[in-house]
Amino acid sequence: MIVQPRPLEQLAFSPSWHNPACLAVKRAMDIVGAFALLILLFPVFPVLAVAVRLSSRGPALYPWRVVGQFGRPFTGYKFRSMVANADMLRSELTELNEMKGPVFKMTHDPRVTKLGSWMRRYSLDELPQLYSVLRGDMSLVGPRPPLVTEYAEFTDFQKRKVAVRPGITCLWQVNGRNQVSDFDDWVRLDLEYIRTWSLSLDVKILLKTAREVLGATGK
Repeated sequence: MIVQPRPLEQLAFSPSWHNPACLAVKRAMDIVGAFALLILLFPVFPVLAVAVRLSSRGPALYPWRVVGQFGRPFTGYKFRSMVANADMLRSELTELNEMKGPVFKMTHDPRVTKLGSWMRRYSLDELPQLYSVLRGDMSLVGPRPPLVTEYAEFTDFQKRKVAVRPGITCLWQVNGRNQVSDFDDWVRLDLEYIRTWSLSLDVKILLKTAREVLGATGK
């Protein structure tokens, strides 16, 4: 059962969130950008799907049960980068969590396959999320959606990050994501995005994300 976030009167929103024209352009950017990337990268999808199936047992896609705007859950998809029973094995690794808070992060996670490690370096496992952008569950840019199991442990402060539509990329991913070890610091970056959002900020984050992807900085 998903617990709805409490009213967010104290959460500071950029004036752009209240501008219908800005919101319409942001959604248009999402649709055009996601559709263009899906068309451009379509030949890569079957190659990755086959490679995942051949590299380890299990399906090519991982159904990602996460929480979207206002605490609404939805199912997105990623190319599977871990062993098929990764979720069941997570409890055995809890003490090795490198992130303070409800989110699990481990640099050398033994559940990640060799192919999965390579895909993560270039964020290729994230590509199926473009479908979630077209559906309207996600945006190209916005706070990363938490897993349903993670959200159940969020504090009221942490739940503020779901005040807007989640995104494939965000400030955290382009501002030292590998150095952030406290989830509250991650949330503060998300709240900074909500407070300062503009169309130009989205463009800047997308350009920085492209640089990060080409630089193979993902983990």
